[in-house]
Amino acid sequence: MASLSLLPTFVSLSPPPSLSPSSSVTCLSPSRIHTVTVHSPRWPRSAKRSLVPRSTLDEVSVIDPPPPPPPSEPKSEFIESLKLKLLSSVSGLNRGLAANEDDLRKADAAAKELEDAGGLVDLSNDLDKLQGRWKLIYSSAFSSRTLGGSRPGPPTGRLLPITLGQVFQRIDILSKDFDNIVELELGVPWPLPPVEVTATLAHKFEVIGSAKIKITFEKTTVKTTGSLSQLPPLELPRIPDALRPQSNRGSGEFEVTYLDTQIRVTRGDRDELRVFVIA
Repeated sequence: MASLSLLPTFVSLSPPPSLSPSSSVTCLSPSRIHTVTVHSPRWPRSAKRSLVPRSTLDEVSVIDPPPPPPPSEPKSEFIESLKLKLLSSVSGLNRGLAANEDDLRKADAAAKELEDAGGLVDLSNDLDKLQGRWKLIYSSAFSSRTLGGSRPGPPTGRLLPITLGQVFQRIDILSKDFDNIVELELGVPWPLPPVEVTATLAHKFEVIGSAKIKITFEKTTVKTTGSLSQLPPLELPRIPDALRPQSNRGSGEFEVTYLDTQIRVTRGDRDELRVFVIA
């Protein structure tokens, strides 16, 4: 049998037609044809390894999973409960005129709970919620017993026969009008009946940052109501800025700390807490 190393340069190897224990290789040369038979090795049966894993059956203790926790209260219902808590804490305080120190603390704590649950106010997205006529139901500054709140204003009580009625804020987000509307009852000598008037303090407003509002005073208009409602409105002359006290320059800033379509909570530049409901 010829050796493969002695084959001439032109050799053609034809691959076996199938994989079998023995294969033939045909060697072509110009003068002879050699056929070389190659035997593939056979593996003994004992050399085969079993690939089937063995498994054992162990006893496993099955424990029932713990019951799921009770569903948490939906956020909307939680917010509603905090709103009710705030309204309850300020009810019966005559918008803050009858509030004592304990009442002020309770109202402030209830407002902070609502503010924390509601998150930060973004007026760039919620400016339309400011639109409308809002009724003031509480002001912490009214506990000072003056109509100016934390700023100088006429006192209430027996020194001046002035009775504070309803207080509103009228906001127009298109014209930027921001009007404080105050209903007053003025006492007159007996036997004349009290005079009812509505004072409108007109302002313009602008939004500063995400939740702060700056208002600038423009004018005050007084209109009689009741039996004297036929009288025309009276525009009061504006006090020159040079004669105004430093604490009341006709402008102010406050932050909206909670806002939805029903209730609005604000804190003034002197930490004055105010609560409004849509009228």
